[in-house]
Amino acid sequence: MGETITATAVKGGYQEKENGTEKKLAKVGKVPLHDLFKNADAMDVVLMLVGTVGAIAAGMSQVVMTIVFGRMVDAFGGATPSTVLPRVNRVVLEFVYLGIGTLPACFLQISCWTVTGERQANRIRSLYLESVLTQDMEFFDTETKGGQVVSGICADTIVIQEAMGEKVGKFLHLFTTFLGGFVVAFIKGWLLTLVMLSTIPPIIFAAGIVSKMMSKVSSEGLESYSDAGDIVEQTIGSIKTVASFNGEKKAMTLYNNYIKKAYKGTVKEGTIQGFGMGFLTFATFSGIGLILWYGSKLTLSGGYSGADIMSILFCVMIAARSLGDATPCIAAFEEGRVAAYRLFTTINRKPKIDYDDTTSVVLEDIKGDIELRDVFFSYPSRPEQLIFAGFSMHVSTGTTMAIVGESGSGKSTVINLVERFYDPRAGEVLIDGMNIKSFKLDWIRGKIGLVNQEPMLFMTSIKENITYGKEDATLEEIKRAAELANAARFIENLPNGYDTAVGEHGAQLSGGQKQRIAVARAILKDPKILLLDEATSALDSESERVLQEALNKIMVGRTTVIVAHRLSTVRNAHCISVVSEGKLIEQGHHDKLVKDPSGAYSQLIRLQEAHQDTGDHLDAGLPGSLSKRSQSLKRSTSRSAAGTSHHSLSPPDSLHGPTGLQDYDGADSDNTNGKVSKKGPMGRLISLNKPEMAFLIFGSLAAAIDGTVYPMIGYVMATSAKTFYELPADKRQKDSTFWGLLCVGLGAMSMISKLANSFLFAIAGGKLIERIRVLTFQNIVYQEAAWFDHPANNSGALGGRLCVDALNVRRLVGGNLALMVQCTSTLLCGIVIAMSADWKLSLVILIVIPLIGLEGYAQVKFLQGFSQDTKTMYEEASQVATEAVSNIRTVSSFCAEKRVMTKYIKKCRASKNQGIRTGIVGGLGFGFSYMVLYSTCALCYYVGAKFVSQGNSNFGNVYKAFFALAVAMIGATQTSTMASCSTKANDSATSIFTILDRKSQIDSSSIEGSTMDLVKGDIDFMHISFKYPSRPDVQIFSDFTLSIPSGKTVALVGESGSGKSTAIALLERFYDLESGVILFDGVDIKTLKLSWLRDQMGLVSQEPLLFNDTIHANIAYGKHGEITEDEIVVAAKAANAHEFISSMPQGYNTNVGDRGTQLSGGQKQRIAIARAILKDPRVLLLDEATSALDAESECIVQDALDRMMVGRTTVIVAHRLSTIQGADIIAVLKDGTIVEKGRHETLMGIAGGAYASLVELRPSAT
Repeated sequence: MGETITATAVKGGYQEKENGTEKKLAKVGKVPLHDLFKNADAMDVVLMLVGTVGAIAAGMSQVVMTIVFGRMVDAFGGATPSTVLPRVNRVVLEFVYLGIGTLPACFLQISCWTVTGERQANRIRSLYLESVLTQDMEFFDTETKGGQVVSGICADTIVIQEAMGEKVGKFLHLFTTFLGGFVVAFIKGWLLTLVMLSTIPPIIFAAGIVSKMMSKVSSEGLESYSDAGDIVEQTIGSIKTVASFNGEKKAMTLYNNYIKKAYKGTVKEGTIQGFGMGFLTFATFSGIGLILWYGSKLTLSGGYSGADIMSILFCVMIAARSLGDATPCIAAFEEGRVAAYRLFTTINRKPKIDYDDTTSVVLEDIKGDIELRDVFFSYPSRPEQLIFAGFSMHVSTGTTMAIVGESGSGKSTVINLVERFYDPRAGEVLIDGMNIKSFKLDWIRGKIGLVNQEPMLFMTSIKENITYGKEDATLEEIKRAAELANAARFIENLPNGYDTAVGEHGAQLSGGQKQRIAVARAILKDPKILLLDEATSALDSESERVLQEALNKIMVGRTTVIVAHRLSTVRNAHCISVVSEGKLIEQGHHDKLVKDPSGAYSQLIRLQEAHQDTGDHLDAGLPGSLSKRSQSLKRSTSRSAAGTSHHSLSPPDSLHGPTGLQDYDGADSDNTNGKVSKKGPMGRLISLNKPEMAFLIFGSLAAAIDGTVYPMIGYVMATSAKTFYELPADKRQKDSTFWGLLCVGLGAMSMISKLANSFLFAIAGGKLIERIRVLTFQNIVYQEAAWFDHPANNSGALGGRLCVDALNVRRLVGGNLALMVQCTSTLLCGIVIAMSADWKLSLVILIVIPLIGLEGYAQVKFLQGFSQDTKTMYEEASQVATEAVSNIRTVSSFCAEKRVMTKYIKKCRASKNQGIRTGIVGGLGFGFSYMVLYSTCALCYYVGAKFVSQGNSNFGNVYKAFFALAVAMIGATQTSTMASCSTKANDSATSIFTILDRKSQIDSSSIEGSTMDLVKGDIDFMHISFKYPSRPDVQIFSDFTLSIPSGKTVALVGESGSGKSTAIALLERFYDLESGVILFDGVDIKTLKLSWLRDQMGLVSQEPLLFNDTIHANIAYGKHGEITEDEIVVAAKAANAHEFISSMPQGYNTNVGDRGTQLSGGQKQRIAIARAILKDPRVLLLDEATSALDAESECIVQDALDRMMVGRTTVIVAHRLSTIQGADIIAVLKDGTIVEKGRHETLMGIAGGAYASLVELRPSAT
């Protein structure tokens, strides 16, 4: 049930507009062809002009060749053995000159168009990302998802590049040949050409239908891949949540559904393309038959010579062949126009909150007075649900305003409006009395500092992350900001200090460490207005006290808005506003508000205190102080269980630095990476295609039959050429009818074989891609957590790899494999016909053919060196884009759009340079192969003339041999264009097999291991020694021992980064130990079946991770199999989530947005808790599970958790000591060892003990 809902929900995307018409339009929208080139600069225009001249010249060379060919027919046909040599020699020289002239033309055609295509596609990529980054939040809430952006940057731009690069040059070349061929044919004989033209209208009609169908099918395929890309991004971005709920199969099912849809599209595409090309060949060959039949009539009565007929025939044949070869180009243009529509829709989208608004003002400075006046507001994703209706609030310059109230009451919405992430529907947001809309967006955001409840860090070093506050900051300024945020000490303890990489979404740091870096970033910005949204919720007591003091210092003289659940953190604010259901119900200073015992604020305080009966003495002078915390602490306990993301379950204090990270690439002894390249990935690809072997064999057979058609037509033409010269009239007429009908028959044969070959290869290629994507994704999701800690294995890079690698391999197995079989068959058939006609002459010609093969091989070798680096850089560029989009609020609030773009463009540079190299090498190869073709013609005619003059051969045999081989070699020249494709495919296949061959060290798909029928829940950590694989030089645990009896609650407390969350990560077996053993009911967890073990545990983590799906699907994620509505509602009620869910217009079908962005922190946490409750686990793992909740929710959720904890073994990680006073055992951790253990009362009795001193810190925290 959850899975069907997910499938429906993930369809998002900008296609889902209000009405069906728009939806349809968006689905098959295309841009005009010329729009593809609208981003060309002066250099591109020059390249395109030069490339066009080259393409026209190269195209004309074939037309000139037909004229020279006609003269050659005459030289042979009208000569005697004694005069043949001098007559032929004159024409031979023309062939040589033609070959020399074609080389530069072909070089310019290929190199200029490839280079400009790469340059322009690169520019479109950058424009697209730039446009995405400057969109308003409404766009991210309603129109796109992170994974779709990666798919746009990877798949769509590759398709566009295909349509605007070398294919344009090729099309111009072929179109010139087509036009030139007909012009020459008209000059040589207008009547015959006119008759021939009767075959053109049906061709044009068929091409129109094919092109229309292609663009529709291609659009559907791209959409499926885009949705699949989003699943990859979501799954890998929250891999620990997925693993802890054994959700890998759900992710795979969803992914597979989209890939299956794309497969169907591939087969349709292949069939349509096969029919288009087949029909074209049929029409062409029928036309040739018509010329042979009607031409022979004209030689008798119309004054045409045999040379004229052969020239016209050759012109028309080359023209028609060009039209046929242009079909894939037209298909590529259609696909490019569809893909461009998707990207240009975003590029041209004008956001309502416009980054580049030129009418906006910039002042010298601002004072910082904030006012919300009569504001009406609802979120774009839920327009019918009003958050504010006439809401007003004023914060005077330099004062601190605290906003408190229940979760979902609109507290964070105030911050969203002040940051101008959204504009109100009515009313005004004023700064210094001016409407915020009148200020320049990046300027006003530059004056505002924001610290969020869930701090978002970028996958770079700590230093880089802090400098998002001020790009040109000196190291001294960075260190001062870190000291103020109480982050300096833990940073300096890391092996690489400020250069330590933080991992994806900051996964290598504990929650508290991330929060301190986010605060340091805001401090460095030195803003006039400070917005703190639960800024200290993730910190332990001491860090919180020190950070609160730092914040108090930097708040002086700044206008500050604080959103908080724990009232103790806000009692010193100048003014406290109590918000409920979007209304301001009470306002004033703490001392004034507590005087009204029936007031909302006093009730909140009582609620927070009510739950804490044991800790009153802790709260001495604080009416609302610790109590709240205490609850929040208890709550916090439950939090780790659900969301998991990487966040809190990842390396805490010690993090990988770039160096440490590079050492560990997730590879290990099982990683057969090295073997792959030696073994040859192409052979393995074919073995992956084994189930479709029948399709491949029959497809190859069809391609081979198709390949024989061209040499056979060559043979027919050569034989019929003789009929125009040698036979009496009646026999000439009879023979020409026979050859004409034979041409029609060959056309029909070609049409059937083309359709069959295209259809069968589409099935085999499509299935291979489906299999590759599915297997690769399956192998990725089952890798151990340590593999994902490595920067190369982040969601953006892996999503990019799945996308690009599969496309590259598909290109090779689909069109190119068929082309290879076809060319081989053409060559062999040509050689057989030639040898039977004149073996001596054929041998001479065959000596030249290997030159073409050699040139193709040289191209492959030359290109190989560059492509791997490019691939890595391309994946890194994908990651920059993915990360920026998933952290869009952080990027916007720190005005970091330009910085992200600079980084992205830098990463893309390698790919651009590689494109330029490919263009130059490909151009040389293409020109060389044409030169060899024309030189071979010259050689062949010269040797043929020599044989005829010596009486060893005759005109007919020379022509049969030449025609068969010439047509065969035209086929062979096509293989040279496959060089760059096969290089890319080879690298992609290597990349795919690197993943497929990697055996996960902790594989939850494995069925090995035992299970237990009766689970008590005893847990024993025995002499644990542990380091994160990505940071082998930092010891987290050494000889860590802790016993947790069945049904008891153990609380782990200690400073941020002391190893608390690591204990949970080890219990979930995200990582394996260096030494020691963890026992579950006396059994080593390594011997238990992993998926079963994880089913016994329910995890709620500090930053709950929800999927971009409905609330229903997110809660249902907690349980496998069928789930009834009642079960979902019961779980939601137990987590105190039912009420807020029901109040939403779509209730349980409300989409939560990317990573849950459509919900408040408290709402997300309650859904994560409901998910864990539904799982009904034997062991509960709570990592700060309630710190995001308001007082009332916290009380109720804590009660729910207390009820849930009864009879279950529970491990609580907490900073708020008050929430864990009821625990059976409290273990105090410091630097990875337990320094104290016991009940609250016992530990409080140890004078100067670690626990007692942590508790002592609490009152002063406020």
